[in-house]
Amino acid sequence: MLMRTDPFREFDRLAQQVFGTTARPAGMPMDAWQEDGQFVVAFDLPGVDPQTVDLDVERNVLTVKAERKSPAGENTEMIAAERPQGVFSRQLILGDTLDTDGVQASYDAGVLTLRIPVAEKAKPRRIEIQSSGQRQEINA
Repeated sequence: MLMRTDPFREFDRLAQQVFGTTARPAGMPMDAWQEDGQFVVAFDLPGVDPQTVDLDVERNVLTVKAERKSPAGENTEMIAAERPQGVFSRQLILGDTLDTDGVQASYDAGVLTLRIPVAEKAKPRRIEIQSSGQRQEINA
């Protein structure tokens, strides 16, 4: 049988939800990497309805907000509630080398994936060297 109340366990659970742990930070854990000329960010949002996810880019700050609602209804008595609920928010400061107008977002299997293209001006390019074709002699 499940123990209904243990004040020390409840305090520990609340502290983990608010402050997180090293293995599982509070909010939305993420991974970020660069591939094929894009900056990719993946946020873990299991159990979140994609309709509650809000993405906003202002200048170079990307804000992600999501809400995980309680599965319990009005006439439901929760036996255990260890999954964090409520509104989660995270901000990323993007570099000037990214094209914030081209952000693409997808949500699949509880993972929100953002693809942000690298701006054309930031991509490496070859610069041609012009020469007049005349040789000059240098005297030392």
